[in-house]
Amino acid sequence: MSLRHKKILLGITGSISAYKAAYLCRLFVKDGAEVQVVMTEMAKEFISPLTLSTLSGHPVLEQTHDSRSGAWTNHVALGLWADAFVVAPASLNTMGKMAHGIADNLLTTIYYAAKCPVFIAPAMDVDMFEHQTNKDNVAILQKNNCHFIEPGTGELASGLTGKGRLAAPEDIVKALQTYFKKKLKLKGKTFIVTAGPTYEKIDPVRYVGNFSSGKMGFAIAEHLAENGAQIMLITGPTAQETQHENIKRIDITSAEEMYNACINHFPDSDGAVMAAAVADYAPAASEEIKLKRHSDAIKLELSPTKDIAAKLGEIKTGNQMLVGFALETHDEIANAKKKLKQKNLDFIVLNSLNDKGSGFNVDTNKISIVKKSGKIDTFKLKNKHDVAKDIVNTMIEFIKAS
Repeated sequence: MSLRHKKILLGITGSISAYKAAYLCRLFVKDGAEVQVVMTEMAKEFISPLTLSTLSGHPVLEQTHDSRSGAWTNHVALGLWADAFVVAPASLNTMGKMAHGIADNLLTTIYYAAKCPVFIAPAMDVDMFEHQTNKDNVAILQKNNCHFIEPGTGELASGLTGKGRLAAPEDIVKALQTYFKKKLKLKGKTFIVTAGPTYEKIDPVRYVGNFSSGKMGFAIAEHLAENGAQIMLITGPTAQETQHENIKRIDITSAEEMYNACINHFPDSDGAVMAAAVADYAPAASEEIKLKRHSDAIKLELSPTKDIAAKLGEIKTGNQMLVGFALETHDEIANAKKKLKQKNLDFIVLNSLNDKGSGFNVDTNKISIVKKSGKIDTFKLKNKHDVAKDIVNTMIEFIKAS
């Protein structure tokens, strides 16, 4: 279990162990997480914000507002953005504030706004760690569902030996990996995901196709896999690569090949997400040798390809789910609702070429999810990994309600 695509807030407080946060940040990033660092004023006495900004790839957050520009740091948005808030090292002072409702800096303000799991890795001298007040604060924070990563025992900065040194950065990363592994919501499920374009052969060197990059389908496959599902990714020609070990890739070229692969694997799955841009038409006949250029116009006769989503909708059982996609240029909602009903989909993901930043060969998308119930969930423009997360979360909600 990796932390790929997880969004981690790393809170650093005034402890000599703050220097270890640089290595911890690096490990999070290396494991695929996006890291946003927030520091207290005292933390800056022990480690430079520039170091952590360089390692995380983001400016370090320090204040609730910029005194020069007046810009406000939205602690509520940060608390909603994160998949985990890790306070490491956590000083006795900061833990006391977190336990007793004191939000006098950005870090503690974010803590009280956070909706994500909070992990606390204490670091302090042994006498401070063993003090009854600290023990009481730990009990309060545990009661408030904070997850503690136990400090190590050994020689401390004071010269004393005992419990209080910051847990090894590797152990902190492992604690998060273990937590998220236990929270896998689709463990034991198997899904088909289609992605990319199809190429319909005209002759040995030409084809009918489209501009799909496969980015959306691959992102969905990754997020499903990260939630524990086993994925059969059936993809047309694309430069995209799979990352997760739970993804098995089947490469196809034509709509006919994608149809056969889907029909073959769908009965053994819990459902399918039809994100591929499958050609609706293919040449009625393809030439075995290259067509030569002539001065006269030529006519290309096209025949409809098999409708993969409609066929899966026809054969799906009550225990399976089917998610479709609709890329529209006009009458978007009406066309999506029509497709939803005709193909017996459980919900359909609608995006419009009229929305800037949506469509083929871009890293962003703006979608609406149209459900059988008639409810429509509309999302703002996001990168495709975040869009995939919204789609997967909708699938998880559907499974829970079934």
